Amino acid sequence: MSTQTLLVILTLVEIVALVAVLALYLILITRRLHSVAGTLAQVSIGVGSVQGDVALVGAGASILNRKLDMIANALPPIAEKAEGLAAQRG
Repeated sequence: MSTQTLLVILTLVEIVALVAVLALYLILITRRLHSVAGTLAQVSIGVGSVQGDVALVGAGASILNRKLDMIANALPPIAEKAEGLAAQRG
């Protein structure tokens, strides 16, 4: 066998090895992408359920904010009374 024939055979072997390695990596990447797609589907379902819950909270947010404002406005006089009582006892 001549040197030129040997070089051609080795080149073909190298090309086949390169294609095999590339195919292996493509298979691994495809599996990983399928896994990610499954996870994203689960996340999408979770986001959909949270979106429904948030819509319910949004409807009551204005009522909740009004009640919290009332409580916040009532706290300073209560704190002053508590300080006055503490000063009388102290």
